[in-house]
Parts: sequence; structure tokens; C-alpha cells
Amino acid sequence: MPTVDSKGRIVLPETVRERLEITPGTEVTVHEEDGRVVVEPAEGPDAVIKHMERLVTETSAKRETRPLSDAAPVARKHREAVRRGAEDASNE
Repeated sequence: MPTVDSKGRIVLPETVRERLEITPGTEVTVHEEDGRVVVEPAEGPDAVIKHMERLVTETSAKRETRPLSDAAPVARKHREAVRRGAEDASNE
């Protein structure tokens, strides 16, 4: 049975490491869940990108668009600057 050493380290059993594909250098997340310690392999960059793309898609679908005239003055200036920048970039 694994034990915690004086520095708080735990050696994961080999069978668990193999099943979860945790190899030396693998980043893991550690959190408490319902009074238990949960150790999971951290998401790789591809998984993070897919997650972010899904969030953007979901948020875009829920977003209501308002006419520029209804936006606050600061938001109007920001939108106009972004549009100008996009137009300048497409003209290059």
C-alpha cells in the first residue's frame, strides 16, 4: 500500500501508472473530491484546445448580438478599432 513520505510524495502503483499512461515527466492534477484525493493526468495541449473551441462555439451560439449603437461608448470604440484593424490586415 502506498504511503505518504515526509515531503508529501506518494508513489503511484505501477499498474495504475500503466493504465493511465503516466510516465516520468507526465503532469498531473491533484484535487480533493468528496473527501478523497484525486490524481489525474493533466490534459495535453490538444485536449485543452478542443475544450476551448467547444466553449467558444457554445458561447457564440448563446450570445445575443446588439447593434453597435446600443453598445457602451468604450465598447463602440473597441469594436470600431477591431474592425479597422481587420480591414487594414485584409488590405495588406
